[in-house]
Amino acid sequence: MTLTPTQRRLLFVLGPVVLGVADTFIGAAPQSTLVRSLSVGAGLVLIARLRMPFATLLATVPGMYMGSAWLAGLIALYTLSRLRPGRLLLTVGTLLVIAANFLPYPLDLEARDPWAWAESSVATAIAAIALGRAVALRGELATRLRELTEGRAREDRLLADHVLATERAQLAREMHDVVAHQVSLISLQAGALRMSTADPASREHADTIRTLAVRTLEELRHMVGVLRAAGGGPVERRPQPRLSDLPRLIGESALDVDADIDYQECASCPEGVERAAFRIVQEALTNVRKHAPGAKVRIRLRCADRELQVEVRNAAAAPGAAPLDLPSGGHGLIGLSERVHLLGGFFSAGPDDAGGFRVSAGIPMTTG
Repeated sequence: MTLTPTQRRLLFVLGPVVLGVADTFIGAAPQSTLVRSLSVGAGLVLIARLRMPFATLLATVPGMYMGSAWLAGLIALYTLSRLRPGRLLLTVGTLLVIAANFLPYPLDLEARDPWAWAESSVATAIAAIALGRAVALRGELATRLRELTEGRAREDRLLADHVLATERAQLAREMHDVVAHQVSLISLQAGALRMSTADPASREHADTIRTLAVRTLEELRHMVGVLRAAGGGPVERRPQPRLSDLPRLIGESALDVDADIDYQECASCPEGVERAAFRIVQEALTNVRKHAPGAKVRIRLRCADRELQVEVRNAAAAPGAAPLDLPSGGHGLIGLSERVHLLGGFFSAGPDDAGGFRVSAGIPMTTG
């Protein structure tokens, strides 16, 4: 039969009381009313042992000495050892229990073997103390183990939150780089279609596409901000771009690009280094389409001194070319700088003396 928590609590509180009272009637010689009352009272007073262990022990001493409340005294001493392990109280309580068990009532030392009785009194008292301390230490160890388990669980949660935040920030950067690049291509193609066609309907459709592209970039900037601030569910990760994808990227850019890339030298680059270099070129081409349409672009990738050197330089915008009216979240170059510095490299971006713009980075090939 399974006991409920309330039943277990009642058994824990009242069980020793019943045992202490019952012990006074087991094998006890005929006793006077006073002695019987003291013995039974020593068992009943155990109900207060959890709140007042030392006072309870003192109350059991008369029943132990004059009557037959031997078990009640040991239960009180056990409770004192478990709940009040102070040296002074425990010493006083132990001496009282030993004296009450050793000294006969009425006092007559010749009526019993003093050495055997002393040995029995001391042994039972020490056993009660040892059991009380063992139970107390077991409870302390259980509490410490629970605290350690809870602490480890908190550390695991903090580590998981940190990993999630790192992945979320990386995903936000990847989303900005990839989607902004693709949407700006759509806007560029729509603008080219509008300029090259005389059909009013086609021009209207091109304007609509361009407007939708601009709106998409605005929504993207908002989503990136939300993603950096809040957690999300599991994300399906696609294969990340490598340097071998650069020809496709350059071809889709619809820009006048002079690429000087030594793919053979860069073949030994770690994946993280290749991905960072790809993102640098991608963001630079996107910025050229935004701010310097019609400008000639030069891309240079070289491996030297165990370092991948990336440089993207563009001239000033072509005369008469209007910059694309595309929103910018301001995360592109900042994200590139963070990525490169995490890999132990350097990153710089700024205008050059010829009126163009230059983006350069050096990424150690031993990282990634």
